[in-house]
Amino acid sequence: MLSTQQKIQFSSYSGLYDIIVPKDNLLRKINDLIDFSFIYDELLAKYCQTNGRTAESPIKMFKYLLLKTIYTVSDVDVVERSRYDMSFKYFLEMAPEEDVINSSSLTKFRKLRLKDMDLLNLLINRTVTIALEKGIIKSKSIIVEATHTVSRSNPHTALAVLRERSKLLRKAIYQIDGEYKRNLPQKNESNDLDQELAYCRELQRVLDEDQSIIEIPAVKEKLNLLKETIEDTKEYYLLSKDDEARLGHKSVDSSFFGYKTHLAMTEERIITAAVVTTGEKGDGPELPRLLEISQQNGMQVDTIIGDAAYSGKENLQLAKEQNIDIIAKLNPSITQGFRKDKDKFDYNKDADMFVCPAGHLAIRKARQGKKEQGTNQTETYYFDVEKCKVCPLREGCYKQGARTKSYSVSIKSELHREQMAFQQTDYYRSKSKQRYKIEAKNSELKNVHGYGRADAYGIHNMEMQGAMAIFTVNLKRILKLI
Repeated sequence: MLSTQQKIQFSSYSGLYDIIVPKDNLLRKINDLIDFSFIYDELLAKYCQTNGRTAESPIKMFKYLLLKTIYTVSDVDVVERSRYDMSFKYFLEMAPEEDVINSSSLTKFRKLRLKDMDLLNLLINRTVTIALEKGIIKSKSIIVEATHTVSRSNPHTALAVLRERSKLLRKAIYQIDGEYKRNLPQKNESNDLDQELAYCRELQRVLDEDQSIIEIPAVKEKLNLLKETIEDTKEYYLLSKDDEARLGHKSVDSSFFGYKTHLAMTEERIITAAVVTTGEKGDGPELPRLLEISQQNGMQVDTIIGDAAYSGKENLQLAKEQNIDIIAKLNPSITQGFRKDKDKFDYNKDADMFVCPAGHLAIRKARQGKKEQGTNQTETYYFDVEKCKVCPLREGCYKQGARTKSYSVSIKSELHREQMAFQQTDYYRSKSKQRYKIEAKNSELKNVHGYGRADAYGIHNMEMQGAMAIFTVNLKRILKLI
């Protein structure tokens, strides 16, 4: 049960706060900056008004979670520190002599009260509103980037999980009938995943045909677990206790298992939008959502700053429709192709043909692909193969015995041509220098507030962790700028 009126603490010892907690204390400044009553209003419907014992104030519980994020401590430690740290007591609006909560209450609060709640957008909206009201945000640019968070659960290879599940299944069978082993297929001894899958499917087939054995609860339970693992392996080759985390890539040679948080931030370093996805998702496709959320939170956007991941054709089209500049380099394959300089063919504008490195002009050209199909058309130029056969530069260029030799180039859309020209402007160059700021913000989230590793399983808990971390860094930034 939650009281409809918030309790006001009266204590003869409250004057201690004025002596012990200085005016420039971070927690005192946060209390003065923001009215936390919006938390009470948002969560009021989650409590019963008539039955049960009186619950702890949702504002106090939320502030406990905020303290956890600010100081990167556990539930047990944040509660223990609030027992003796007067700045904590002041922030929690407790009387100096008041006893603390049980740390297990924080788990219940997260699971029961914050469930099915869009805490991420709620808290970002609140801080952006404060920043706008105080005139902190003056720019109309947002910097976009994605940062990764590793799962708290280490991934296991599908091969290892399949072997473990099939082993448990066989063990359950042998406990009932030790002689049943002769009915089962021969175990796979290799480290090949396909062979292990084939063995598990054959094991499943054999048991499915024997109703007398699979109706035994212990066997049926293990068999169903194996079937589920086989199905999961068809799509994912890493399995974990965190069944929503996915394998993502930071580079060609570097990967992680977990989640991505896509961020939009102003030049004043206030985060205006965030979207949490699984680790394998691309960065560029999230730009429309980041832009929309930033605008809903009160931002006027005329420039988007990001890396090459955000310069896709769909994003360029969206920006053009809203008269927004995108400060993001086009993919190199669009501007100059992936060929090395020594392999590039030169364009002869007079002949409207390409000339090969040996100086031979193409003899004809043909256009391939259709317009408005989502991908660029290509122009293919054909060369005299008889000249190629005897060319001194034929090695690595002409395949012996080939009947044709061609060179293809992508036909750039009007959007791409406009963006290529925009990249040469002074405005583009000056704005692109702002992108480093979001890298620094990612570092703060991870290294100061523990956002490099997930606290719990699942994307909902990841969003909750992101909400508290972003709320914290935004509040700290606002306090620094006012």
